Amino acid sequence: MRVLEGKSVFSGIAIGKISILQKADTSVKRTKVEDPEAEITRVQEAKEKAVEQLQKLYDKALREVGESGPQMPRRRIDNIIRTENVNAEYAVATTGDNFADMFAQMDDDYMKARAADVKDISDRLVRVLSGHDEGDMDAAEPSIIVAEDLAPSETVQIDRKSTRLNSSHVKRSR
Repeated sequence: MRVLEGKSVFSGIAIGKISILQKADTSVKRTKVEDPEAEITRVQEAKEKAVEQLQKLYDKALREVGESGPQMPRRRIDNIIRTENVNAEYAVATTGDNFADMFAQMDDDYMKARAADVKDISDRLVRVLSGHDEGDMDAAEPSIIVAEDLAPSETVQIDRKSTRLNSSHVKRSR
């Protein structure tokens, strides 16, 4: 028997099939590029694709949460690519980390919470740029989702009628 322990996102008890959410490894490496303008084009294309992916989630988030998160500062990403001749993934990840850290260090709790939104957007762009698009998280059948962590957009994407969420430092035993 395998026992999983974690922090439940919803209250109550759930019994059912478990779906373990495993995210693709999107480790980012700094790479020197010959054509910075091609990297900037890649960022723009990834942004457009990420916006497409998030369009359905946006309306749902507004209904459920009542607000949307911040956007990635495009000029700063473009500047890093041009001045350092680096790949798009690195520029997006660096910019996302810097802005998330800035939000996390603010005194205002609302602004601190935006750090997760910035990181979510940055991670999504890096996944698109890396070719690690994710499918829809709607479960084919009711299930309990177990994950190390869930980004805001992932949480909104889940159909709460057919899933139970359990996240945060999953411990396994036999």
